[in-house]
Amino acid sequence: MIAQIAALVFLVASASAGLSYSAGGLHGGIALGGLHGGVGLGGLGGGHGIAVAPIAIKETVVDYHTPAHYEFKYGVEDPKTGDNKEQSEVRVGDVVKGQYSLAEPDGTIRIVKYTADKHNGFNAVVSRVGHAVHPQLLVSKAIAVPIAVGGGHGGLVISKITATN
Repeated sequence: MIAQIAALVFLVASASAGLSYSAGGLHGGIALGGLHGGVGLGGLGGGHGIAVAPIAIKETVVDYHTPAHYEFKYGVEDPKTGDNKEQSEVRVGDVVKGQYSLAEPDGTIRIVKYTADKHNGFNAVVSRVGHAVHPQLLVSKAIAVPIAVGGGHGGLVISKITATN
């Protein structure tokens, strides 16, 4: 049975290529071809017959000479993490134009506008919007002050206390 199925698959594939084969015999054989180019399964003593129409193969043609053309845009704005950025780009043929922006850690927004083509290469103009804010570091100084503490036999013990500003 497996051999008959394998033969049927081979014959159907051959039929789609325009070839004509015949296999099997009088009992349960496989016959390909026929009057209408179909597939017959069964034969004279097989009992059941199946007719399958010819398989049409669609040929895909890829045009490698058509200029590229696309456009996309996306953005993220997450107030929880502070992630804020956008990008957009358009391409027509070999010319690409786009821009992107992102939030810098200093609080400014960096905006990059770019173009690219085969004559001028890649060109970008970078600008910043806003004023940079840098965190202020608090510096503390240690101060040592000697103090007198009463001792056991009437003596004094001097120790230091360190304080910070």
